[in-house]
Amino acid sequence: MGKRGSRSQSQLLNTLTKKQKKHLRDFGEEHPFYDRVSRKEAKPQICQLSESSDSSDSESDSESEPEQVSGYHRLLATLKNVSEEEEEDEEEEEEEDSIVDDAEMNDEDGGSDVSVEEEMAAESTESPENVALSADPEGKEDGEEPPGTSQTSPEEFTDAKHESLFSLETNFLEEESGDNSSLKASQDPFLQHVNKELKEKAIQAVATNPKTTHELKWPILGQLFFSSKFQKLETFKPPKDIDLKSLHLQKPLESTWTKTNSQFLSGPQKSSSPFTPLQKELFLIMNSYRDLFYPERTALKNGEEIRHVYCLHVINHILKANAQVLGNNSRRRSQKFGVGDDDDFRDQGLTRPKVLIVVPFREAALRVVQLFISLLEGDSKKKIIVSNKKRFQGEYGSDPEERPPNLKRPEDYEAVFVGNIDDHFRIGVAILQRSIRLYAPFYSSDILIASPLGLRTIIGGEGEKKRDFDFLSSIELLIIDQADIYLMQNWEHVLHLMNHMNLLPLDSHGVDFSRVRMWSLNNWSKYYRQTLLFGALQDAQINSVFNKYCVNMQGQVAVRNVPMTGCISHVLVQLPHVFQRMEAENLASVIDARFNFFVNKILPQYRDAVMSHTLIYIPSYFDFVRLRNYFKKEELNFTHICEYTQKSGVSRARHFFLQGEKQFLLFTERFHFYKRYTIKGIRNLIFYELPTYPHFYSEICNMLRATNRGEEATWTCTVLYSKYDAQRLAAVVGVERAAQMLQSNKNVHLFITGEK
Repeated sequence: MGKRGSRSQSQLLNTLTKKQKKHLRDFGEEHPFYDRVSRKEAKPQICQLSESSDSSDSESDSESEPEQVSGYHRLLATLKNVSEEEEEDEEEEEEEDSIVDDAEMNDEDGGSDVSVEEEMAAESTESPENVALSADPEGKEDGEEPPGTSQTSPEEFTDAKHESLFSLETNFLEEESGDNSSLKASQDPFLQHVNKELKEKAIQAVATNPKTTHELKWPILGQLFFSSKFQKLETFKPPKDIDLKSLHLQKPLESTWTKTNSQFLSGPQKSSSPFTPLQKELFLIMNSYRDLFYPERTALKNGEEIRHVYCLHVINHILKANAQVLGNNSRRRSQKFGVGDDDDFRDQGLTRPKVLIVVPFREAALRVVQLFISLLEGDSKKKIIVSNKKRFQGEYGSDPEERPPNLKRPEDYEAVFVGNIDDHFRIGVAILQRSIRLYAPFYSSDILIASPLGLRTIIGGEGEKKRDFDFLSSIELLIIDQADIYLMQNWEHVLHLMNHMNLLPLDSHGVDFSRVRMWSLNNWSKYYRQTLLFGALQDAQINSVFNKYCVNMQGQVAVRNVPMTGCISHVLVQLPHVFQRMEAENLASVIDARFNFFVNKILPQYRDAVMSHTLIYIPSYFDFVRLRNYFKKEELNFTHICEYTQKSGVSRARHFFLQGEKQFLLFTERFHFYKRYTIKGIRNLIFYELPTYPHFYSEICNMLRATNRGEEATWTCTVLYSKYDAQRLAAVVGVERAAQMLQSNKNVHLFITGEK
């Protein structure tokens, strides 16, 4: 048996590419994305399973046991023993990889035992060779080693060659930059923001002051809520016409922005304004240095439009900040020793990084950097200098041939998972006048672009020896884009990041304290930090981050448009929807209340064999584990699919559910987010909790059409909700109907029939 087991592991090992092997060995984590889809429709592989395999019979699992040990972990153990000689033979590996990849593309879907997570890891997370920056953000001397040497691995690469060229301490303002008149203008919002001095009493009063709010309606953004914990709350309305000069854009942005943004402008609008109506209103808020939460950013509709405008704001901020430092360098050099007040030259923070952009995938980071280059270059004949550009395009770009040609998914799925969808990366960017330095060490960077996972691995946790978060101490502009996707990745990484923002650094990092602004020395940086939060939905966890961690002295602006019609109108099947309300004493007790309500009130109605083909949709993985263990304990006839289920297990579960051999199918939301499989054979739907994404509700309901065998009259759909699900409920059924359901103190049973 031992030889046979080792032979099967060896066969699995041989089917992996070199990138997959390195990822499994170095990261040891799985990533739920990406199937290799064959050109033929594969039949599920049916195996004779023991009674304890999926659900039914006695298992010794405890309530807290998440998953059985899979072949993935056995394979990982095998990878750790790979000989050095095998790894050094790169050319043979690459030739074998190309053959294996071709063979895998031609295999049928059901014929592979490789888990879903291994495939996702191979395609989504790529290999650690592509990690942009080492866990050492300082960029020590080993960064000077050329790529490929034995002392420095590719993931530790930082650009050490251009340190003096991009140093703010040793450079001066170029003459062609003019007299820096925009910085001298008293109306410049950048200068007004950084030069505004807070008093100790105002800071102390923030903890006790009630938040004052004011509601306004703007033409495009809709309902805006201005709020602040500081005494004076100022609001404004957008002007009808906007002049670029009034925005105080730094050179060369006035000329380059129009060309960069031309793809979104057409007809008369192109000549009248360089902004779209949405961009105009967003940039007016950004340029006022208020915090902003915009929950209507979608990859299909306006994602790129918004990315363009916040990149303009970032470059404008960095150019002004660096111009101020370089201008003061020139002034200090021209003055005699001892002349002048040192307070006149306080123009920077405790560390150099000023902007942090958090994006979910490498493709998004690639587009951001490309926009930076376009904004600095424009249509000028003189190209700007971009160091390490070729390396960056290789590590953050993607090969179109890597994506299966017959992968058919919804449009929103294609828009989100486009290009390189590796979610573990971080890169420093330094900008000095008309030059860009990619892969700059963190403490020599102006802009940091990273994923939550990439930041989490460098910030570390309590008790870890090698951890660093000083580079977050002087962040003046934080942009969290596509925040909803982090709910599907790991929201804890976002919370961990926010808890480490703008803390006093543990090391000086060579800073000249005579140049540090007083509010930074006083540890008041968080009151000067602007946070821009973009997402696709209103969610309680995202709202909590905005309300708790955004304390900008300029105030906060949140867009709060209520959905008048819910996504239930997109359900195309004749289906009665029964919404059952459960009661919970407080928010902390909702999880237990939902479980008890389901076990005692809902599940008994579906235990009868007549109620077969029941799919239970579960948004939370923790709820999924709890239900799965309960179903095993009660020896119910069920199967399950989650983001950690092996591919062969997914095929078996879908087959057994379709054929009626399993009465229940436990189905997680995260699996649906990453895979979007159509589950056939559904007759009864139970939403254990309302979906995070509202359109998932109609997608799941419309799956009943996949197997239409004249059973429409017996179809059912049951939804559990509580008063704490107000936002999700309104997104599904509409705000008016949701208000009626939440006002009732009794369990509400609503029968809603979707239209064809």
